[in-house]
Amino acid sequence: MAKSQATFMKKQLEKNKQKKKEDKEQRKLERKQNSTGGDMENMIAYVNEFGEIVSTPPSK
Repeated sequence: MAKSQATFMKKQLEKNKQKKKEDKEQRKLERKQNSTGGDMENMIAYVNEFGEIVSTPPSK
């Protein structure tokens, strides 16, 4: 007697879940390696006396 179709489907679903998990982990690592930073210095923006957004701090 052959194995049931339900058992085969369970194995296939488990393989698919594992593959998706591995792919997600791979994409996560790629994003981490290709990131340009994200530290606070790169995120700060200043507004000058004319109301324009600039990347340099105002001079006092």
